[in-house]
Amino acid sequence: MQMTGRQATTLWRPTGPAELDLVRELNWRAWPPRLPEQPIFYPVLNEDYAVRIARDWNVKHDGAGFVTRFEVESGFLSRYPIQQTGGQTILELWVPAEDLDDFNAHIIGEIQVIHEFR
Repeated sequence: MQMTGRQATTLWRPTGPAELDLVRELNWRAWPPRLPEQPIFYPVLNEDYAVRIARDWNVKHDGAGFVTRFEVESGFLSRYPIQQTGGQTILELWVPAEDLDDFNAHIIGEIQVIHEFR
C-alpha cells in the first residue's frame, strides 16, 4: 500500500469496458453496485497485479482491459484485512457488496484510468 500526505491508501482495480462505462457515468467518483453474482468488490494493492488481470483476463473475456487507480481514506480501509490470494504480491481487499456505498463515500478524488489493453 502506498500512503499519501492525506492519509489515503492508493488502490488499483482491473476492469472491463462495461464496468468502466458505469464508473464514467458516476463521474469517476464511485464504483457501481455489484451484480447479484458478485458478492465482493475487490480492489488490489499493487499496480502490477492489476495490470496482469486487466491484460490477461479482461482482454480475453471483454475485448479490452483497463487498470484504474484511486485513493481511499486509510482509516476506513482498516476494517478490511488484506487477502493474499496467490504469491506474495497477489494482494486484494475484499469489500462485501453491501459495503460498497460506504466504501465509495471514502474515496478521495477521482478514479483514474492508468492503463488500457486491447
